[in-house]
Amino acid sequence: MSTRTRTVVVALGGNALLRRDQAPRCDLQRANARAAAGALAPLARTGRLVVTHGNGPQVGLLALAQAADGTPLDVLDAETEGMIGYLVAQELDNALGAGRRAVALLTQVEVAADDAAFATPTKPIGPVYAASHATALRARHGWTLIADGDGVRRAVASPAPRRIVELDVIELLVAHDVVVVCAGGGGIPVVRREDGALAGVEAVVDKDLASSLLARALDADALLLLTDVDALYDGFGTAAARAWREIGSDTLARYRFAAGTMAPKVAACRAFVDGGGAYAAIGRLDAADEVLAGRAGTRIVAGAAPSRWWT
Repeated sequence: MSTRTRTVVVALGGNALLRRDQAPRCDLQRANARAAAGALAPLARTGRLVVTHGNGPQVGLLALAQAADGTPLDVLDAETEGMIGYLVAQELDNALGAGRRAVALLTQVEVAADDAAFATPTKPIGPVYAASHATALRARHGWTLIADGDGVRRAVASPAPRRIVELDVIELLVAHDVVVVCAGGGGIPVVRREDGALAGVEAVVDKDLASSLLARALDADALLLLTDVDALYDGFGTAAARAWREIGSDTLARYRFAAGTMAPKVAACRAFVDGGGAYAAIGRLDAADEVLAGRAGTRIVAGAAPSRWWT
C-alpha cells in the first residue's frame, strides 16, 4: 500500500463565505472565514490541503461600486482574491496553531483569447436583484442578466481555464506541507499575447473548473466542492428531488444542471475523476470531514458506477 501523503483540493463556494442574506461587511466575512477554517482544519491535520474559493458575491459588489472608474474585472478578481485569501489563510493559521502554516497566493489562470464564452456571459456575480428591476439594470449598466431563483443577477464571461500560471510555486509550497489558499475566484484570467507576455482579460473564471484543473495538475487524491448545499440532487427544487450519495461520471453525464451554478460543479467533478482522480464530492462546508469520508454529500467516481441515494 502506498505511503504517499494524501492531497486534497477543497473549493469553497462564494456563498459559503458571504451568504445570500448577509450584508457584505468585513466582520461577517471574517466570521465566515473563521468557521470555514474550523471545518477545514481536520483535513489539514491528516494530509496536504489546497484551498480555493469563490468570489462571486464580492467581485460583483466591487464591480458595482467601481463602475464609474472603469476598473477591469481582472483587477477586481485580484483584489477579491487577495482580500478573501488573506482572511481564509489567517484563520487557517489560527485554527492549525504552531507548526503548520497557511499562505494565500495570488494566482493567474490562462484562458484562450478566442474562447466562445466571451460572446455568451453565463457566470453570475454580485447580489440578486428583483426581476422587476431587470429592464432598468440593463439600460443603466448594459449588463447581461440571468435568472437566480425569483430574481436576477449580473452575468459575465467565464472562459475555460487552461493553465495555472503559478503551478510550480504551489507545488513547492505543498511539498513543504504549507496549506495553500490559491486560485481564488477561479484565479485572475489572463491570455498570452503574440509576444508571449500575459495580459488580463475582462472575465471571471469559474472557480470549480479552475479547482479541477489545479487538482489534476497537482495529482490530488480528492476534490471537494463545498458550498451551502448539502448534496447533488436529481430534480433539485421539486417535490420529487432526491440526493445522490454516490454516482459514476458516465451516469452523471446523462443529467442536466443549471448553467453558471451547479453545471460547472458537475463538469469539474467529472473532469477530475475522468482524469484519474480517486473521487470528487459536493457537500456542505460545515460537514467537510464527513464529505471527505463519504458520510455526507455526494461522491462522484469514474465510470458507470451504479447510483446510490441518501434516504
